[in-house]
Amino acid sequence: MLIRKVNRIKACCRALMVVTCLMLVWVEAAPAQKCKPLLIPGKRSIFQQVITHPGANLYASASQTSAILEARIKPFTVYYVYDRTSADDADWLKVGLSSNCEINGWVRGDKISEWRQSLTLVFTERQGRQPVLFFKDLEALDTLAGSASPSEEAMQLASQFEAIQMENSAAPSGFPILAMEPSEEAVSRTRFYLMPIFQTVELFEGVKFLELASIDPGTWQLPQESDLRTSIVFVIDTTISMKPYIDRTREAVRNIYDAIQQAGLSDKVAFGLVAFRSSTEKTPDLEYVSKVLSDLRDGRQRVEFESALAAAEEAGVSSHSFNEDAFAGLKTALDKLNWAPYQSRIMLLITDAGPIRNNDPFSSTGMNEAEIADMAAAKGVRTFVLHLRTPLAERLNNINYAEAQYRALTGQSDSAIGDLYLPIDASDTEAGVRTFGRVVEGVGAQMVRLVQAASAGERLQMPDQPSSGTDGVVADAERKAAILGYAMQLEFLGRRGKIQAPQVVTSWVSDMDLVRPDTPSFKVTVLLTKNQLSDLYQRLRVILDQAQRTKRTGARDFFQGILSAAAQISRDPTQFSLKPNQNLGQLGLLGEFLDDLPYRSSIMRLTEEDWYRMSVGEQQALVDDIKSKIKRYQQYNNDVSNWISFGSTDPGDSVYRVPLSMMP
Repeated sequence: MLIRKVNRIKACCRALMVVTCLMLVWVEAAPAQKCKPLLIPGKRSIFQQVITHPGANLYASASQTSAILEARIKPFTVYYVYDRTSADDADWLKVGLSSNCEINGWVRGDKISEWRQSLTLVFTERQGRQPVLFFKDLEALDTLAGSASPSEEAMQLASQFEAIQMENSAAPSGFPILAMEPSEEAVSRTRFYLMPIFQTVELFEGVKFLELASIDPGTWQLPQESDLRTSIVFVIDTTISMKPYIDRTREAVRNIYDAIQQAGLSDKVAFGLVAFRSSTEKTPDLEYVSKVLSDLRDGRQRVEFESALAAAEEAGVSSHSFNEDAFAGLKTALDKLNWAPYQSRIMLLITDAGPIRNNDPFSSTGMNEAEIADMAAAKGVRTFVLHLRTPLAERLNNINYAEAQYRALTGQSDSAIGDLYLPIDASDTEAGVRTFGRVVEGVGAQMVRLVQAASAGERLQMPDQPSSGTDGVVADAERKAAILGYAMQLEFLGRRGKIQAPQVVTSWVSDMDLVRPDTPSFKVTVLLTKNQLSDLYQRLRVILDQAQRTKRTGARDFFQGILSAAAQISRDPTQFSLKPNQNLGQLGLLGEFLDDLPYRSSIMRLTEEDWYRMSVGEQQALVDDIKSKIKRYQQYNNDVSNWISFGSTDPGDSVYRVPLSMMP
């Protein structure tokens, strides 16, 4: 009996010690759990962030008399906010570079700008638009935009600002311009700079005025480049009926090689070759879906490239549909070829058929035209489509479908170009082959002209606008290639000169060109952290799985299935709730960072009733769109070189610039 009592006492003591230890652990852990950045009011998962102004200091405490931990912080540093207080008649913020409780110190509230959105801008290519003007205030920008001749006034202000810069003189009192995008070079697409949006107003229909900062850290090293080199890649449909065009491509390449050798530029222009067909799973005798026939080879390797082109043969059997896997060919070219040595990059997609989209069960990429276009843009590759409009395509009603996809694939921000779709009338094969050859040689000649100008130190001029739309496909191809050549030269000069974006603490800009209001000056991107991209990927997978399940089974619990599956993978299942008439955005599933983005999302606005009212085709289109975006998010995650850290040691805080068009 005594032994039992002693044992009970020992057991109680052990239990008490365990509880005491757990309490101590909880006490130690509690502060760490609470050490998180402040949330943006009204949000449950988005932390407050600020951007420092030039001259900001980092203090040990919220006092001007406290020790300075870092004098004159690097301008435009991005911090998380951990606390706010008032002292010495000033607002103070406790800040850290990462979201995992790494506190750096305190900054004064008048030395920062609040950054409430993850939106940021990048310049569009200079294919004809004027350099962006950064205005001191909204009133000055509004006054110019509402004037009788805004384009003339904008060009006059740009000239005045350049004169002030060249003379290194002070601007006259009341001069409204703070800064201007470089006019003689372009800020390189490979350079990381930050243009966070603080405020947006729309005083004129279709034109937004944006309050923003412009930040170029100047620390990202770009390649040392003294010579411009050009790459031209042929992505050729090698299915039945393409042999005449393969042969004519061979002749065109010989002519271009001759031209570059005569100009002494054999090492400056290179050709690559990728062939594509369709599914070998469905039709094994096709031999391949896509493959590299030749990596990029310049004029010094002419024999090797011409041999590879001579070996390109059309297939001996037909594929499972008239459409071919053009996206596989483009993706292979983007993924497999060595683009690195070349600063100007174009692909010529040559086909007589429409592309296989991801709703075809035999699509090898699982992607659609928007995602392939985004892949090409990320590599700085411009894609022309030479679409051979044959009698067979006409009979099969394939021409309009193919044209719509290829115009979307090759769309450009500049209205002077529109897109890089080149329709070639192949109703008569012999005439079609002649026109095709002239188009290939015309585009190639413009790229050679670009290299010649760069080698001679000559500046290309922006081509004049056509007087009408009746110049024919050859002239249209040459004009568009010339505009691209002009933009490519500006890009190259900007890379070589390490041209930075303007450094501006706060300013106002127009999102459209003030001289040509139909042309965007910026492309909107969303800075997503690693953690946000991972969450978005997982939750889109949930929506995709449940959409496919309800389509397959006819079940009427689409939203409930989404919530149940999301709760199993979420760190906070209580954040999801189902109420009447909710859409997907209101479920809290896709992430609060999407709520305030300035675009209308078909996925975010989808209600359960909308889903069941959709036709089978409409449901499938939505599913296909989600599948394509999921594929692209995987590529973003693996694109190690373009993830940027603002000094945080937490990999989850690294950010990636995702185009707004790629958001769900």
